[in-house]
Amino acid sequence: MVYTAAAGLDPQRVLPVVLDVGTNRQELLDDPLYLGNKHKRVAGEEYYKFVDQFVQTVEKLFPNLYLHFEDFGRDNAANILNAYKDKYPVFNDDIEGTGIISLAGILGGLKISGEKLKDQVYMCFGAGTAGCGIANRVLQEYVDQGVPREEAIKKFYLVDKQGLLFDDMDDLTPEQKPFARKRSELETNEYVKASLGGDTKKLTTLEECVKAIHPTILVGTSTKSGAFSEVVVKEMAAHTARPIIFPLSNPTELAEATAEQLITWTDGKALVATGIPAQPVTYKGVTYDIGQANNALIYPGLGLGDIAAGAKLLTDQMISKAAHSLGGIIDVAKPGAATIPPVSKLTEFSETIAIAVANEAVDQKLAKISKEEVPSAVKSIKWVPEYKDLTK
Repeated sequence: MVYTAAAGLDPQRVLPVVLDVGTNRQELLDDPLYLGNKHKRVAGEEYYKFVDQFVQTVEKLFPNLYLHFEDFGRDNAANILNAYKDKYPVFNDDIEGTGIISLAGILGGLKISGEKLKDQVYMCFGAGTAGCGIANRVLQEYVDQGVPREEAIKKFYLVDKQGLLFDDMDDLTPEQKPFARKRSELETNEYVKASLGGDTKKLTTLEECVKAIHPTILVGTSTKSGAFSEVVVKEMAAHTARPIIFPLSNPTELAEATAEQLITWTDGKALVATGIPAQPVTYKGVTYDIGQANNALIYPGLGLGDIAAGAKLLTDQMISKAAHSLGGIIDVAKPGAATIPPVSKLTEFSETIAIAVANEAVDQKLAKISKEEVPSAVKSIKWVPEYKDLTK
């Protein structure tokens, strides 16, 4: 529905597929009315063989296929994406979608503040599939803007249920490991020395981490309601002129903070995007529009651009162009401008994103069309519903 409504893809060209590999919920296995496969979830090599059989089959049945993966979970999502991203045009919404829209919001926020990405210190609370996916996308943007990777990654701090992630922890996921810090880096930290006795093992809460690190960007994917407390937010705002704060967890009851709280606690300084729809916030005479970091702002246009270009792959550079094209649609002259454009203009943005993505595919020699053909190719592929009056 979203690909059709937002990007105008013909619904006859979009095929949703659910892969049923069983369930570990005993109440479902015992339920006579449960319609799914009644066995424990398949895992490991057998699971990946099944996914591969699906991919190989649909690629034969539907040449030039664009694959959109969703809800594979933190144990499998990255493995599946990495297995196919260099073979086919593949997009994983949980890993890449949230990362692209978050990057677009950060770029929009920096456009408003006039600051540079290379000067930002990034912290994420909730280092699962989405949290690590966002961190990777933002890290790649640092690199794309000329910051050496080994220097850029020093700007990143990931906090999960065990606290700040360190490389000597034995429960890190493969996606977390690149961002895990060495304890020696924090042992000389002024706050750690003065308030924690130099013991980095006490960096177990978001509040302690914010006090030690002073992030300028704080992203929440923790599903921990109220995690961005007044103390945390005010501490962050005390050390940066325009804190970028994105509580992205949803639904509403799981959000790390509300937009109104963030605007109020920072005296209107915060640049905010939320994972749920949020009403504008009026504070001290200024109305702040709140952008929603909704993946639907990005992925329909991304897919439309890839398909219109007949691209062989979906590359990091094409994804980056999508983020930049959305992040660039910000009215910096408007007081209280949103960091992300409104969902109400989704169809317009999808076409803008598609053209940017298709142009990049041409530049990378992955497209079947020329640069001159891009605008017409995007428009020609769009489907418009036409309704007939059957009473006449």
